[in-house]
Amino acid sequence: MPDNKAESQQSDKFRHLARELECDEDEAAFEEKVRKVATSQDQGASPRKTSGA
Repeated sequence: MPDNKAESQQSDKFRHLARELECDEDEAAFEEKVRKVATSQDQGASPRKTSGA
C-alpha cells in the first residue's frame, strides 16, 4: 500500500512543475496547446518510427 506522505510529496512535486511550465487546468486551453504541438510536429519534425512488436 502506498505511503500517503510519499504520495502527497509526489503530488506536490507534480503541481510545482506544472506551475513552472505554466500548465492550465482548463480543458479547452489544454486542447489548444495540444493542437499547436501536433500542428508544429506536422510541419517540421519527422514522425517517430515505432517497432511493430
